[in-house]
This record gives sequence, structure tokens and C-alpha cells, in this order.
Amino acid sequence: MLIAAAVIHLTASQSARAADIVPRSYPAPAPPPVYAPLVQYRWSGCYVGGNIGGAWSNVDLSGVSGVNFSATNSGFAGGGQIGCDYQWNQFWVVGIRDMLNATSLSNRTNISTVAFTGAAIDSRTHWFDTLTARAGYLVTPQVLLYAQGGAAWTNTNITFLDGSGAQLGETSNDRTGWTVGAGVEWMFAPQWSLFAEYNFIGFGTQSATFTGCSGACVVNANAKADVQNVLAGVNYKFNF
Repeated sequence: MLIAAAVIHLTASQSARAADIVPRSYPAPAPPPVYAPLVQYRWSGCYVGGNIGGAWSNVDLSGVSGVNFSATNSGFAGGGQIGCDYQWNQFWVVGIRDMLNATSLSNRTNISTVAFTGAAIDSRTHWFDTLTARAGYLVTPQVLLYAQGGAAWTNTNITFLDGSGAQLGETSNDRTGWTVGAGVEWMFAPQWSLFAEYNFIGFGTQSATFTGCSGACVVNANAKADVQNVLAGVNYKFNF
């Protein structure tokens, strides 16, 4: 009996102590980390954009009384472009683009040969248009190095003036040529990119026949023109 009473008393005492124990609180588990979605830079798509920069023109004249002349000028160039690209793996991008730019290229060169004493040559390039294919290598998903080449058109006037400023002859029409160039393009945000590039545009040789020597002789002249430009621009891409 005494043993049974002792067991009952010990059990009751332990139950009371357990009832007095306050449950320990634990901090709530941390929420799982939230990761920002990866930005996808996709080069496949068509785009429109604008550009601005500088241009240089060189006009070489030959056959004018046996003397050759060279006139150079520089000015502003700016306009717009439209094109499409295709990215066919993680490194290569190919595409096609048309760019139309107006220019302020203008130059006048004085001539002092016998046939043109006191005369001048006035050259003006009003605009140029280039249709090019390009291929580029992605050094990073956002940075494209590219080369391009294709056809070019321009409107260039070359006017021959006498000492009084009267026109003796002129070569003036839309001319077809070729172009090559290279550049870098940076996609700074999805669908938006900036680019900078250099281009050389050649327009071949044209001939003109006019009167010199104060009206006493006929002169045959050949004019060869080319344009170089450095441009920077922005594109907005409509992804496929």
C-alpha cells in the first residue's frame, strides 16, 4: 500500500510540473527565395531606327586639259534605317538593311589651267541610300560585331563654272555604286539597341563634255566620286 501510494504521488507531481512548463516558441520558417526572371536578348526580328553622324566625299577629275583635280568635302549625314536580322545560334547573326541618309556635302575648287582660267568646280552630294547584307558575331549576348556590304545609290552634282560663275557643264543624276563597312551594336534593353559604324561608298566614274578655253575648245572630263561616313544610331526591334 505504501509503495502504491508513493507511485501515485510521484506520477501526480510530474504531471503538475509538465503542466507548468510553457511551450517554447520557434521563429516562422523563412520564405523561399524569389529569383528575378532572366532577361532574354533575342536578335531575330525586324527593326526601324534613326542615325546621325558625319560624311566625307572625294571627287577626282581627269581629262580636263591634261590636268587632274581632286576635291574633298565634309558635312553632316543623318536619316533612318529599316532591316531584319536572324540569330541562328548563340554566336552568329545575319541580316539585311536599307539606310537612307541626307547629307550637307558641298565643295568648290578653283581651277587655274589655260582652259579654265578663273573657273571652278562645284560638287554637291544630296543623299545616299545603301542596301546591305550583314553578318555578325556575338561577343556577349548583348554585343554584336558585324561587317556588311552591298549596293548604294546617290544623287551627286558636279558642276563646271567659268570665271563669271556661269555654268559650262554638269554631271548630275542618280548614281549606282557599292559599299562596305563594319560596326558594333549593343542591345542595352530587350528590343532596343545602339550602334556605331563606318562605311565606304564608291560610285565609279562619269564623263561630261563641255566648252572651255573661253568657248574656243571642247573639253572631255571624267569625274569619280566616293563617300565615307561614320554614324551612330538607335534601333527598335520587333522580335519574331
